Amino acid sequence: MKATRRTFMAGAAATAAMAAPAVVKAQSVTTLRFQSTWPANDIFHEYALDFAKKVNEMSEGRLRIEVLPAGAVVRAFDLLDAVSSGTLDGGHGVVAYWYGKNTAVALWGSGPAFGMDPNMLMAWHEYGGGAELLKEVQKAMGVNVTSFMYGPMPTQALGWFKKPITRAEDFKGLKFRTVGLAIDMFSAMGAAVNALPGGEIVPALDRGLLDGAEFNNASSDRSLGFPDVSKICMLQSFHQSAEQFEIMFNTAKYEALPNDLKAVIRYATQAASADMSWKAIDRYSQDYIELQKQGVKFYKTPDAILQQQLKIWDQMIEKRSAENPLFKKVLESQRAFAQRCGRWQGDTLVDYRMAYNHYFSRSAKPAA
Repeated sequence: MKATRRTFMAGAAATAAMAAPAVVKAQSVTTLRFQSTWPANDIFHEYALDFAKKVNEMSEGRLRIEVLPAGAVVRAFDLLDAVSSGTLDGGHGVVAYWYGKNTAVALWGSGPAFGMDPNMLMAWHEYGGGAELLKEVQKAMGVNVTSFMYGPMPTQALGWFKKPITRAEDFKGLKFRTVGLAIDMFSAMGAAVNALPGGEIVPALDRGLLDGAEFNNASSDRSLGFPDVSKICMLQSFHQSAEQFEIMFNTAKYEALPNDLKAVIRYATQAASADMSWKAIDRYSQDYIELQKQGVKFYKTPDAILQQQLKIWDQMIEKRSAENPLFKKVLESQRAFAQRCGRWQGDTLVDYRMAYNHYFSRSAKPAA
């Protein structure tokens, strides 16, 4: 009888335990304050918000990234120092902006990249040694950041001007905006170069402080107001024909995260890279048409100017390599990857323009 009673009591206790509400340990939430290098109305800032949204959702709220636009805490070109010092937890920009700290870092966005397209340059970074080299360059720069490259950008336009650029000599004496190693390229072409953040370009053009400028793409250029101050845009250039975005974290803040949240960040970056590429095709093509409706005339940059850019680039990289061993090391890595992968891609890919012309040549007018 006693054994039966003990059995009954044990069963009752188990039932009560199962019926009792589970005690759930509250999960801590880590909030990171980011700033982008872009104005709030630029599609680039939208990309930064897209990345943050992916991290926030994939972490199920345990990690929350809040993104502010350029100037909210520091000026766009001060972002790297602000993240390195811990004033900000992270940021969104491009590594070419940090060209003044070490010229090698601009090779992730400036120049012809030995013929690599933007996606191939990303492949070099991920699988050809670029990521390890970036850490080496950042160590030499003395910055306390952990960076992720993502989002291969389509070839950037030569720029916006008062009249079409028909020869390289047209740059002589021209007050022009660009960034990174493109400063060297356009300076060698005779331009008086001024590096300005995106939000300051159009006001400078409007006040006559600039005669011409380049930024990036049809959507950004439209939202920044380029068509309000110029109706001439020259397409195609080697000054920034392959570039990508940088997502950076203060290293101490990043290393303090648990491993699963670090994994969320890594994979959210890859997801955002693909998403950005697809969104760019959709939005840039729409705004390319809208800009033409606003009276903008697009012209193809003459081949003679493109060839001149390549010649100037060869002279520049020889000079910079002699000055900076890291610059030379990055270049050699890119060259080896480009020679192998560029040949494969060139031999493999079909001429998509042939198919496009087959279907649309009667209705589509390319840039003049």
